Amino acid sequence: MKNKTFLVTGGTAGIGYQVASELKALGANVLITGRNNAKLDNVSGELGVSAYHCDSGKPEDIQALADTLKKQDVTLDGVVLNAGVFFPKPIGEVNVDDFGHTFAVNTFGPYLTLQALLPLMKNPSSVVFVSSVVVEKAFPGTAVYTASKAALEGMAGILNLELAPRGIRVNSVRPGVTLTEIQSKAGLSEDQIEALAKDMETTPIGRALKAGDISGSVAFLLSDASLAMRNASVTVDGGVRL
Repeated sequence: MKNKTFLVTGGTAGIGYQVASELKALGANVLITGRNNAKLDNVSGELGVSAYHCDSGKPEDIQALADTLKKQDVTLDGVVLNAGVFFPKPIGEVNVDDFGHTFAVNTFGPYLTLQALLPLMKNPSSVVFVSSVVVEKAFPGTAVYTASKAALEGMAGILNLELAPRGIRVNSVRPGVTLTEIQSKAGLSEDQIEALAKDMETTPIGRALKAGDISGSVAFLLSDASLAMRNASVTVDGGVRL
């Protein structure tokens, strides 16, 4: 991984932050994106990574990011498409705007980001979709989120076929219930988050996951050790499906 260059979307917190930190520790050059400029500045200084403002739900931001990187002569050994949103609601409360916003960030965003960055990608290079265990295990209130992640993974096979001549491979990681900022951003109270963590004590790992439980699998899929992997979906869930 030393001296390779990777971009991580949504790199200011949670899984994205941990992936960026781990890649940096392995000697890689790391670029992160995010929406909050203050957080971008803090993480850039803390980890020694390059930070770029980009809202993954806005195509104009994605294109501006690609244009900036091209002007800076950046070439990429891999991209981690991690930025995402999660707003759980039961069917009686879901509206069309929930679908629009969730798919804009979780599905269209990764696809359009990869599309825009293709001219910068090396041969070989790796793309990692950060998906979710929800595509395998049903959780009440997550229909919109689940659909967005299933659609994301559904594109991976086609992308592998289309990008194979360029040496680009696409694989996915499916995190289980991982305690990050995403729960509070989704509107869960502290009591609800504590209850969620308590529920996870019944899983084989005996706890909810941490971002550090996920980052190693992402790093592996970016490494040359995964060169033969195409369209794999690596589930890291602590056994919650069992």
